[in-house]
Amino acid sequence: MRRADRLFQIVQLIRGRRLSTAAWLAGRLEVSVRSVYRDVADLQAQGVPIEGEAGVGYRLGKGYELPPLMFSTDEARSLVAAVRLAAPRLDGELAASAETALSKILAVLPATARAAAESLSLHAPDVGPDEATRARLALLRQATEARRKLHLHYRALDEAVSERTVRPLGCFFWGQVWTLAAWCESRNDFRSFRVDRIDELSVLDEAFRDEPGKALADMRRRHEAQG
Repeated sequence: MRRADRLFQIVQLIRGRRLSTAAWLAGRLEVSVRSVYRDVADLQAQGVPIEGEAGVGYRLGKGYELPPLMFSTDEARSLVAAVRLAAPRLDGELAASAETALSKILAVLPATARAAAESLSLHAPDVGPDEATRARLALLRQATEARRKLHLHYRALDEAVSERTVRPLGCFFWGQVWTLAAWCESRNDFRSFRVDRIDELSVLDEAFRDEPGKALADMRRRHEAQG
């Protein structure tokens, strides 16, 4: 790793934690503790507000931000790839926000890095969910974030229709379909619902809190135990 890249990485690592010791930084960067001491001193001399001292730990002063110009060409290309792959499969609001964020990043990159990122030969055809499913995804995401219960009219694979009251826990994409992971109050158990088979969806006024045995982490643990 070039020293300039290491200096940048040190700032990123310190910024991401409340307190970072020189030993921890040395382990992450695969350099000696002495090298970390020297690099931090150089950064401080250049005006980077790193607070702390050797033997105690370091933290970054409040309000310090690194400009997006610091993205490398490969990092910019990875962002383009991520947005191209994800946007056709997200709900409309998130897809538009992803495109806007990417445009802002590309706009401030050096010309060569921007050209390399935009010319990335990786594309994802728009074969994602239909507009009705994408609209449901937006409602499901918002209800999950707001911790609001849902009332569903659900059509199973055998075409049987049922009504459910559920606590939405998260949406999962499986390469072809989106599913909603939820605690189903009608069945008093975890259930997964294909989003494209939800015929009607209402967000209820009733909020919920995670309870032991009914949270997403509990659902994941059960699936892991079942193999």
